Amino acid sequence: MSSTSVMPAEWERQTSVMLTWPHAGTDWRDILEEVEPVFFDIAKAVLRHEGLIISCEDSAKVASLTEIFERYIEDNNLPSSVRVIQAPANDTWARDHGPIAVRSPEGLSLLDFRFNAWGGKFAFEKDNQINQKLSETGGFGSLPLTEVDLILEGGSIESDGQGTILTTSECLLTPTRNPALDRTGIESALSELLGANHFLWLNHGYLAGDDTDSHIDTLARLCSPDTICYVACPDPEDEHFPALKAMEDELRNFRQVNGKPYQLTALPWPDAIHDEDGERLPATYANFLIINGAVLLPVYDVPQDGEAVEALASLFPGRDIIPIQCRPLIKQHGSLHCVTMQIPAE
Repeated sequence: MSSTSVMPAEWERQTSVMLTWPHAGTDWRDILEEVEPVFFDIAKAVLRHEGLIISCEDSAKVASLTEIFERYIEDNNLPSSVRVIQAPANDTWARDHGPIAVRSPEGLSLLDFRFNAWGGKFAFEKDNQINQKLSETGGFGSLPLTEVDLILEGGSIESDGQGTILTTSECLLTPTRNPALDRTGIESALSELLGANHFLWLNHGYLAGDDTDSHIDTLARLCSPDTICYVACPDPEDEHFPALKAMEDELRNFRQVNGKPYQLTALPWPDAIHDEDGERLPATYANFLIINGAVLLPVYDVPQDGEAVEALASLFPGRDIIPIQCRPLIKQHGSLHCVTMQIPAE
């Protein structure tokens, strides 16, 4: 990779968003009728602003989705395009098995990092092949795709597009991912591959029900080069209070490359949501997706949803804030950002 490569920020111009469609062979099978409408809502919101790439295991469903979304584009006179491509999948978390883009003087390219389902927690063999399948069948257009012998999930890193990477030590340093690499080794690899030159490591913060070893996109997000929003728990009786208070203290001590502190915005803390077995689910407003002219915000049918919309509107002036009901998604321990991966514009 070129030494002048950099991972674009999510707020930069995009061409499309990638989704991996749920099917009966995934853990969604028992609530497929409940979760598919969420994917349709995300897809239609994306198409109003940019293109859409869908990988889908079921070949019959490929034809159906193509027809549905092409009709939606035509009926709404949208300039967007949709590509639905048949590809086997273990699950739907495109943020983590999708490609990560880098920009260099030679242009935009995609990196295909290895995916092992968050340290081997679940099956991943099909997911690990999706990017190659999409590339071979024109899903990414003419963008080159390069395989990288490093395990890295898109949800584990945030980029400001200028060389700063925000991440968590619990995730990137978990020995079930890259056991031969310590913090220095990870920084060296990401410097070479993503052009990173400034690392912000969070050592605290977690969400109950999270399978990812504390992905950054559930906890804290870069909103601009000088602004970070984060989840904050105001209830001292809540199990999350100590860890999230410690995380907040770390964020206050972070400095930009120019030495200035970051502007920090605490996001609302949603009421606790539990599954039928009483397990707490990882509802978080930090798991939003920035697209062209808009932000897709996961909401959960709790009283704090309205506050979250207001918070995001203040963080992203000039962008529409589009709430997407994501309560079904957290039943499988992820949310909106987790099921999407943006492809930047060339």
